[in-house]
Amino acid sequence: MTFLEHLEELRWALMRSAVAILAAMLVAFFWKELVFDTVVLAPRDPGFITYRALCALSQRLGMGESLCIRDLGFELQNISMSGQFLTHLKVSFVAGLVAASPYVLWEVWRFIAPGLSDRERRAARSAVVFAGLLFLLGVLFGYFVIAPMSIQFLGGYKVSEAVRNTIALDSFIGTMTSVPLWTGVMFQLPLAVLVLARLGLMGATVMRKYRRHAFVGILVVAAVITPPDVTSQVLVSLPLLVLYEVSILLAARVERRALAAERPATSIAQAR
Repeated sequence: MTFLEHLEELRWALMRSAVAILAAMLVAFFWKELVFDTVVLAPRDPGFITYRALCALSQRLGMGESLCIRDLGFELQNISMSGQFLTHLKVSFVAGLVAASPYVLWEVWRFIAPGLSDRERRAARSAVVFAGLLFLLGVLFGYFVIAPMSIQFLGGYKVSEAVRNTIALDSFIGTMTSVPLWTGVMFQLPLAVLVLARLGLMGATVMRKYRRHAFVGILVVAAVITPPDVTSQVLVSLPLLVLYEVSILLAARVERRALAAERPATSIAQAR
């Protein structure tokens, strides 16, 4: 296949991906009630599943209703003429992008697969699946844990009872779209470490050496993005700590494989 033929194939792949994103965006746009009332705006309801789970956990631990939420303490308000329409478009685009992402990844795979060897195909396929699963877990964790806790704390925080919280719609939507997506990115840590370990830029020894520093950093991040109570900080920091330990195991596995591959080569060189 010539260079121009590759460009033509890439052009069609991009066009099919754009059509898929547009189609998913239109579906999200016309299913407004489902997207907004059931998904995006759900964490502002005190009956949201996360708040009910925290209340049940509080009662089971003998803490009474200390973690139960009866009122989030804020109202949403649109303050611009086109605010709700632009918010509708923005959320529909993000929903379409997320919904169409598996198809887009498949198009990327179709484009690069012919130029890979069998071994490279297996490695790339595993990496794509691993990255997709980690991203999905991160998005779910951000949506069901971090975003509700952030909304509950920041939305109800007051410097004085004389000040009433009225949150702008675009501010709330920005939190509900950015937090899950960035959490999905953060959950790529094991994959990033795996790639760096294979390139020889990071090893398990270094990660173990700076484990305490990493743990402190994770706890600081958890303290910043969650309400100031121990339970919330533990719920957020625990998965990140687990991901760090998983990253160490993956880096150690890469090092062992590299060492095992070097031994036969060294033996052959010594025999010669």
